[in-house]
Amino acid sequence: ELGKEKSSQFRDTLEELKNSVTPEDLVTIIYTSGTTGFPKGVMLSHRNIVSNALAAANVHNFGSEHRTLSFLPVCHIFERTVGYQFQMAGISIYYAENMGTIADNLKEIKPHVFITVPRLLENVYGKIINTGKGLPYIRKQIFFWSVNLGMRYDYVQPGNWFYRIQLNIANKLVFKKWRAALGGNVSLILSGGAALQPRLSRVFGAAGIAVTEGYGLTETSPVIAVNNIVTREICVGTVGPIFQGVQVKIAQDGEIMCKGPNVMMGYYKEPEMTREAIEPDGWLHTGDIGVLVDGKYLRITDRKKEIFKMSSGKYIAPQAIENKFKESFFIEQVFVVGENQKFASALIVPNLQLLHNWASIHKVQLQDNTDLVSNPQVIARYQKEVNTINVSLGQTERIKRFRLVTDEWSPQTGELSPTLKLKRKFLYEKYSALIEEIFSVDNNNGIED
Repeated sequence: ELGKEKSSQFRDTLEELKNSVTPEDLVTIIYTSGTTGFPKGVMLSHRNIVSNALAAANVHNFGSEHRTLSFLPVCHIFERTVGYQFQMAGISIYYAENMGTIADNLKEIKPHVFITVPRLLENVYGKIINTGKGLPYIRKQIFFWSVNLGMRYDYVQPGNWFYRIQLNIANKLVFKKWRAALGGNVSLILSGGAALQPRLSRVFGAAGIAVTEGYGLTETSPVIAVNNIVTREICVGTVGPIFQGVQVKIAQDGEIMCKGPNVMMGYYKEPEMTREAIEPDGWLHTGDIGVLVDGKYLRITDRKKEIFKMSSGKYIAPQAIENKFKESFFIEQVFVVGENQKFASALIVPNLQLLHNWASIHKVQLQDNTDLVSNPQVIARYQKEVNTINVSLGQTERIKRFRLVTDEWSPQTGELSPTLKLKRKFLYEKYSALIEEIFSVDNNNGIED
């Protein structure tokens, strides 16, 4: 009412202010998470963000009759740009009270779409699987039959008639409960910020909830590529085709280069860093290594700054290895180390809830978590997990030694960024003594080479 009353009085002033803003003007400075170094202030213009938000309209069909739940940090460019896009589309945005109320808020709001980072989706999946393990025998068999069926799901090729019939049965018996746990209406989850395990995309897709992975940087406002459910341009295990209006090329050393209206203005008060990041012809060094699958779908293989060299001269891409290990239900987090060493090793944060259940079933005596992770039976169980995963890795990539740690890694305690990525520099400093011990012992303490 106040706006209507004052509209004529301030109309000219408003138009003057609007006309004074150009698309090239600085609109925000967002600091990088500092996962691989010192945080830098990324300067983004109106054109940067709006070009990305406009292009994002082509990856979903949601509008004013739909709802979303927001729970990622609103200081993060992924949440901000998608938030602007949802506003443009007329989607109602509800904000979670805090990270601990997400499950209740999903049931309350019943959103149709939301964005997330892989770690949160991994936690949801882990809780679902733990629930399945506690079911009576017959229901448990049906539950895991459905999960295994979902692991074969393909968004583009729906399978033969027999598979579709089985999937329909699984949906009625099992997957409908998954949808109910997420509010009952969710049909699309957009994942970004880190690598998504392909099995999550497949099994949730089988459950009628498409999980599409995208990729980008704060420096690119952020989206560079994304799997598109609308056009059915989806390739599980990749981050999808290149975003509309954006150009990508792969440099000789494998680094992904990006050019387009989404590329930042530069780093705040850091002209030298800006020149290092952006070539004179406008190509941005992303710092990520990748390949184009079928000449179309971008696959990220690792962070250029995170790749390290062994003493043998071989290179290790730790993120890909870590993602493999996090597929184990026994592993909450993992940090691969081994720069300038003869072999790769890892620090592993156990899934303590699952591990306590396992210890109870196997009558493992313990006093506390520290006692638990040093127990020979527990170490042997984790060695079994490591051996199983090592089979799928190259000889140099295999984890030869590991140590279990009981700390909970989080953004609050410094081990993770706000989007739940490992802060490697911090982890190296925090566990420097343990890492030194891993590589200084003369024998493997029972751990197989």
